Amino acid sequence: MKYSDAGVSREAGYEIVDRIRSCTASTHDDNVLSQVGGFGALYRLGAYRDPVLVSGTDGVGTKLHLAVKTGRLGGIGIDCVAMCVNDILCHGASPLFFLDYLAYADLDPEQAAAVVGGVAEGCRQAGCALIGGESAQMPGTYQPGDFDIAGFAVGVVERPRLLDGTQIRPGDRLIGLASSGVHSNGFSLIRALLRENEIDLEEDFGGCSLGELLLEPTRIYAQTLLPLIEAQLIRGMAHITGGGLYENVPRMFPGPGFGPEFGSAGDSSRGPAGGSKLQAVIRHSEIRPPDIFSYLQSLGVDEDEMLHTFNMGIGMVCAAAPEAAGEIIKAAEAAGIAAREIGIVERGENGLWIE
Repeated sequence: MKYSDAGVSREAGYEIVDRIRSCTASTHDDNVLSQVGGFGALYRLGAYRDPVLVSGTDGVGTKLHLAVKTGRLGGIGIDCVAMCVNDILCHGASPLFFLDYLAYADLDPEQAAAVVGGVAEGCRQAGCALIGGESAQMPGTYQPGDFDIAGFAVGVVERPRLLDGTQIRPGDRLIGLASSGVHSNGFSLIRALLRENEIDLEEDFGGCSLGELLLEPTRIYAQTLLPLIEAQLIRGMAHITGGGLYENVPRMFPGPGFGPEFGSAGDSSRGPAGGSKLQAVIRHSEIRPPDIFSYLQSLGVDEDEMLHTFNMGIGMVCAAAPEAAGEIIKAAEAAGIAAREIGIVERGENGLWIE
């Protein structure tokens, strides 16, 4: 028997590497010391006084199924980069490099190149280098037409600039930065809703198809927010992914035993007074979900489930001192990202209130 008899094509694998070589090279900077094809990817860290490396890994989830169904594969690579880079950005890290992993049953070289080309575009948007990756043809594990992609990002931040929640104070304002749409979470629910209601992805939705709208790539916030982090205008950040505002906003606060002590037993609070506990209070009127979320809700989801599943139009939340909030909003809007103050940080232990 030959390897091809088992469903694996060496030639297709070689062609994939050849096709992606140029798009990966376009993301490299002077710190990249290796080329595609080696056993490891080499990256020079450069000059830092007290560097902290921040790493993150993520995938795209079942959004992939809609991409395969519609043939729109390029944006998936951007999604993969965004989900990783936006996470490490929450700790103040500037993304250095990215690696991807692509596994499939029978993805042809042109399709693979479209996916990895999207990864390269995401890296350009994030300002990081695509320095390595892996593709694996796995017939039997994946069914014909199916594939999966995962990404791995590494960034760096000087230790005094590290965002770990300890800088956040009661009274800090919460600024919401707009998402580009649904981003890359909740798609198992979306697919179930579409299936249950027999919705066609080619259905018109305000000048584009529903499929196009759902597959809009996840926004990457790095280039907009890194200068604000460097200027110490941002005290904490939360990337709003699966779990929505309820699960992700409290993740910016320090855990038990970390952070300064606030207040005294006489202070008023929605939770127990004193201690280092913090909570977010978000005004419901400031969430303002775009039409796509209202449409999904109309297909049979209650509001509480929507808030616990989707970003509802807010892709990133920043905590900042009251006097810095306006500068953050101004910088975001200058970059074409709608932003507004959506709430405040208070003493308490409830994580997040939406009122």
